[in-house]
Formats: sequence, structure tokens, C-alpha cells
Amino acid sequence: MFFILSKTIYFLLMPLPFSFALIVLGYFVKNKIWRKRLVFLGTTLIIIFSNPFIANIAMKAWEGTPTPFVQLKPHDIGVVLTGITNRYKQPGDRVYTERGADRVLHTIQMYKKGIIKEIIISGGSGKLMDNATDLKEADELMKIFLLAEIPDSVITIENESRNTTESAVNVSKLISAKYSQESALLISSAFHIRRATACFVHEGINITPFGTDYYAYDRSSNFDDFIIPKASAIKNWEVIIREVLGIITYWLLGYI
Repeated sequence: MFFILSKTIYFLLMPLPFSFALIVLGYFVKNKIWRKRLVFLGTTLIIIFSNPFIANIAMKAWEGTPTPFVQLKPHDIGVVLTGITNRYKQPGDRVYTERGADRVLHTIQMYKKGIIKEIIISGGSGKLMDNATDLKEADELMKIFLLAEIPDSVITIENESRNTTESAVNVSKLISAKYSQESALLISSAFHIRRATACFVHEGINITPFGTDYYAYDRSSNFDDFIIPKASAIKNWEVIIREVLGIITYWLLGYI
């Protein structure tokens, strides 16, 4: 039940649907004062959410600062969370990565540098409806690691989890059985690393977070960013709001 709700109710609280709902509601309200207020509020929110400068400030605050490799201590395991592949694109003779490929690329770098000794890839499918014959995301990412000449003997697959809390539960069992609570590095997108870390800590794993795939940029903003609306700004807000709602939901359900 939670899995279905988490995929549907979030949509209703995203920036554009929420803003447009206020505007539409305003036209149905008989009171002229409230009609103007609702339309004004909805329009204002659209302007704010589509502003690149404001969105970048919010995203930088949410994601935090990347950790340099030289500041990382060696870890026994690197846990890579999935959610970055398109398994429904043909032809099927390759792996199609979407935004978030840094999760894999940075993991490869850390293995080559000796920062992590072994790798756990965690993630099955995050779709509401999935067939038993559909490819699992962890299996897809495994192909990329093998292409990078990382031995399959140091890679463990966990391909049954459908969300972050299930990944934490399933990976904790693997670590307890094989590694005896040795240290692990959790690798996920920076926007997601807060919720992911909370889930793994809740399961008693000695975890160190490592963010990748940063949405925010460090360069100074152009003048265009102050005045020209962009869809990417709305996307940033969608990411932040989804994660905030996810953290609140997980806390209410006792997952973190």
C-alpha cells in the first residue's frame, strides 16, 4: 500500500500540479477576494519554481558539498543504489543510463583507487507495475562494472528491493552475513543521500555517505538565470520536494 501511495500522492504535491491546482481552484471560488488570492498565489509559485537562480540556491543547500577522494578513508564495501537505468529501451544489447551515472563512474574510480574493496549493487525495480521477465537494475549496472574490468568476485547483487528502505533492509542482511558489520560506503545521488543514509543507519549499518550526481552548479549565475524561467529549475524543486516528502513519510512509518 505504501509503495503505491508513495508513487501517486507525491505527484499531486509537485510544483506545477500544485500551482495550477491553486489557479484552477481560484476560478471556481465565488468570493472575489479569495479568487484573486488563489490565482495570485498559484502564479507567483510558478514564477518562483521556474527561476533558475532560486532553484540552484535551494539545491546547493539541499545537496551539500562533494567529498574529495583524498578525504575518504578506506572502506570494505561500497554500496551502490540503483535508479539510473532505462530498462525499456531497445535494442537490448547495451545498458541505457539516465541521469545519475556518476553513481557507477565514481564507484569505479573509488575501487581503482583502493578506497573500497568490494561492491554491493542494490535495486530491483521502482515501477508500480513490473513483469517477472523485466530486467533488474542491479543486473544492468553489473554489466557496466564488468566492462570496467572490475572482477565479478568482488561484486554482490541485491536485485529484489523496490525502494530505499527495502535496499537498506536487504543490504543489512548481506553485510551481517558476509562482512560482520565492517564499514561501508553508501553511494547515491547527492539529493537522495540524506534519506538513504537514514534508512541504512536505522538498520544498524556502519555507513559513510558519499554523494554523487550533483544537480547544483558552482559557477556564478548568469543574468539570464534571474529573469528567464527554465524547466530545469522546476525539475530541481521537484527533486527536493520529493525527497523532503520521502523523509517525512519514512519517519512517520518508522523506516528511519
